[in-house]
Amino acid sequence: MKKALSIFAMALLLVGCTHKKEVKLIPAENFNKEVEGKQVSLYTLHNGFLTMQVTNYGGRVVALWMPDQRNSFEDVVLGYDHIDKYLNNEGERYLGAVVGRCANRISNATFTIDSVEYQLPKNDGENTLHGGLIGADKRVWDVTSVNDSVITMHTIFADGEDGFPGNLDVTMSYTLTHDNQFQIRYAATTDKPTLCNFSHHSFFNLKGEGNGTILDHELQINSRYMTTIDNQLLTDGNFSGVKNTPFDFREKHRIGDNINADDEQLKNAKGYDHNWIIDKNDPKAYKWDATLTDPASGREMQVWSDQVGLQFYSGNFFNGKTKGKSGKPLNYREGLALEPQFFPNAINHETLAPVPVLRPGTEYHQLCIYKFAVLPKEKKK
Repeated sequence: MKKALSIFAMALLLVGCTHKKEVKLIPAENFNKEVEGKQVSLYTLHNGFLTMQVTNYGGRVVALWMPDQRNSFEDVVLGYDHIDKYLNNEGERYLGAVVGRCANRISNATFTIDSVEYQLPKNDGENTLHGGLIGADKRVWDVTSVNDSVITMHTIFADGEDGFPGNLDVTMSYTLTHDNQFQIRYAATTDKPTLCNFSHHSFFNLKGEGNGTILDHELQINSRYMTTIDNQLLTDGNFSGVKNTPFDFREKHRIGDNINADDEQLKNAKGYDHNWIIDKNDPKAYKWDATLTDPASGREMQVWSDQVGLQFYSGNFFNGKTKGKSGKPLNYREGLALEPQFFPNAINHETLAPVPVLRPGTEYHQLCIYKFAVLPKEKKK
């Protein structure tokens, strides 16, 4: 009898080990709500390999499913399963959102264009972060078109909103391509000189949301230099070489290898929350920025963009007090962001050119691409 039970237990174990997880969509009705007089909805895009759910509240990527080497699917971005959890958020504000009209931090919540000083709301100590109190992430974008693989959204930031000058007219599209790219395109115009610097703020975990640390993910960044920060996480206008520092990701290695090193820059941010300068001769060139790999599942994500900098944030402020759509806590360093953008606080440092100033008669364009793949299994020797 004991032998029979042992065989049965072993069979259950084998079944559990070979179980393939399928895509589980969030019900669209969970996001069907009117917010400030505008309709919020949830949209599903797919290309046969990737399945992505997007809401027009903050242009948020709510879910992104992809397979692993066993063709088992996981949702590789952090998020919530209901619009109310975003509206009454007690945790990380920027989950999956577009951030702007000026991504990252602006020191002392002030900047000057053409000798005119502008005062912004302070939402990060004495500074402004990701566009201020409303920003791009707390507004309902108008969906101008949508099909199985592309969604296009539009909004106008009013002159004076969050303290920024100019009516900024922005169109943004998300596309899943046949070769497994998630493409983000931005286009904007203004009627007054203003700041314009958008970025995407999905938190990725290639193991799947709630499935453990990102410290054993491997990362490679196409960069020899970074912008240094002070103890308020503000760029101080200086550059530093990454060679022989914990910030050297020129060769792929584990994120956790050096994250706890005795380094002032790491201590300032309690981990990685810095901007790397992408290696390229032309600042407007479209280049490879970084590659993120989860060796256990074989999932891989490349980041490509036409931006000069890449912000890498290692999820240092997640505390496990809120739960994601998987029902599991969003724990410390269980999600990371890779955000192409201008250099942070460039408007307040002449050394951080180019500055993200958009003027009437010119257009802002940005292309950011996340390329997904599953690496082949290594043959056992």
